[in-house]
Amino acid sequence: MLNKLLFGGESGLSWQANAGLALLRIFSGVAMAFAHGLGKLPPAEGLIGRTAEMGFPMPAFFAWAAALSEFAGGIFLALGLLTRLSSFFIAVTMLVALIGVHGADPFNVQEKAFLFLFISIAFMLKGSGDWSVDSFLRK
Repeated sequence: MLNKLLFGGESGLSWQANAGLALLRIFSGVAMAFAHGLGKLPPAEGLIGRTAEMGFPMPAFFAWAAALSEFAGGIFLALGLLTRLSSFFIAVTMLVALIGVHGADPFNVQEKAFLFLFISIAFMLKGSGDWSVDSFLRK
């Protein structure tokens, strides 16, 4: 059960399906890690302050959680390592970004958070595909 949750996913996909999943997984993971997560490490006072303004208890802890979800989660997603778990943390972070940070913004500002949210939900449901570290560990 735990193995399926951590490393699960469909196997035996076509070459085209694996190529598509790998390309989407690698690009979105690298983009999440380096365009969004890296700049938040270590969390600056501004990020911690915004986390406190959203009402999170222990704002420093949750600022670190958000930054690590984006950076480490993005790296793990790109590698296809613990894909479902890292995608879950990315999805939660993007949901908080949508509601807590960009809730009053127009759609063109919310768009990136929506894209990353739905990409991460897709990888939570589908898994990483055959061309991933998870696939190797699953065997």
